[in-house]
Amino acid sequence: MVSRVERGRLADWWYTVDKHLLVASLSLIFIGIVLSLAASPPVAERIGIADPYHFVKNQGVYCVPAIAILFGMSFLDPKTIRRVSMLIFVVCIVLLVAVLFIGPEVKGARRWLSIAGVSVQPSEFIKPAFAVISGFLFAEGMRHREVPGRLLSAGMLVLVAGLFILQPDFGQTILVSVTWASLLFLAGMSWFWILGLLGIGVLGGFAAYEMADHVRSRIERFLNPDSGDNYQVEQALNAIVGGGWLGRGPGEGIVKRILPDSHTDYIFAVAAEEYGIILCIGLVAIYAFIVMRGLGHAVRENDSYIRLASSALVVLVGVQSCINIAVSLHLMPSKGMTLPFISYGGSSLISAAMTMGMLLALTRKRPDQTRFVAPFDGRSILTPAE
Repeated sequence: MVSRVERGRLADWWYTVDKHLLVASLSLIFIGIVLSLAASPPVAERIGIADPYHFVKNQGVYCVPAIAILFGMSFLDPKTIRRVSMLIFVVCIVLLVAVLFIGPEVKGARRWLSIAGVSVQPSEFIKPAFAVISGFLFAEGMRHREVPGRLLSAGMLVLVAGLFILQPDFGQTILVSVTWASLLFLAGMSWFWILGLLGIGVLGGFAAYEMADHVRSRIERFLNPDSGDNYQVEQALNAIVGGGWLGRGPGEGIVKRILPDSHTDYIFAVAAEEYGIILCIGLVAIYAFIVMRGLGHAVRENDSYIRLASSALVVLVGVQSCINIAVSLHLMPSKGMTLPFISYGGSSLISAAMTMGMLLALTRKRPDQTRFVAPFDGRSILTPAE
């Protein structure tokens, strides 16, 4: 055990970090490995990979840097988190530009780069950095009226969303836009401007519908299933219904053998079919706990930067998980969005770990909130700061 009297960095971290959020994050990583073991072997067999556990092994390898980043980020102070986020943001902007020119085209989109033989998706890494920096800019605008924080953050949104659209990746565009809009609301923007920006978002969606064939196709298939191929969504729904409360049992699922994206976009359907609705409710409960716990910290926070940045990170995790689950349940058009910590993919897993590591760092107890007091009887207790 770590002594309360010891004032080393590890001891300070242990007694200031939110252990409930930490356990929730590690639980999702573990569940992701289990579900990868259930969903990915048939995918490897279908695409001709000799080792049926190829994706499982890769996911296990990705977990090592993910867990290291999760813990490493949680040790940082809020100022360092902001500086690291700025560095990540600048690097990712360069990589997003490079993707448009040298990234391989997959299913009509350019989203990946091969760096030292490893496929990297820059759009995944820029999201938590964007959330933190936007929160900081909004906070600076609130503290210093002469600082155009909202304007600068809006410029960042236009830059990031523009690069996403050029890939094209409308799912990530929606995600960062919703995250930014939540900050706008939390920062106290009037309803007039919020509704005006909502109108701009609707016009943008209409433009995407008119100009992008794949967007129009997905929306039309969602509104009218008979208008096109809804094979993956229909099979996912059948798997969820067929799994019942307790599931068919580990390894007994069918949907993973017929869906191309069963280990990524539709892994929630695999979980429902093999382990039942009970597990799915548990997954939703963990995500809901992270959102509510994170927002609870934000409500009690006095520092506007930490309050807004942590809120943005929470919204990022919550909205992304909602989109993935809603697509599997056919509650919204297909978006190609991964389920944080659960879906297969190194970029997605490490990005989720980065997001939660930043959230853990920002929500740690600090001297302005709590302090260690050593009474005369030799014991050390944690008491509210005066």
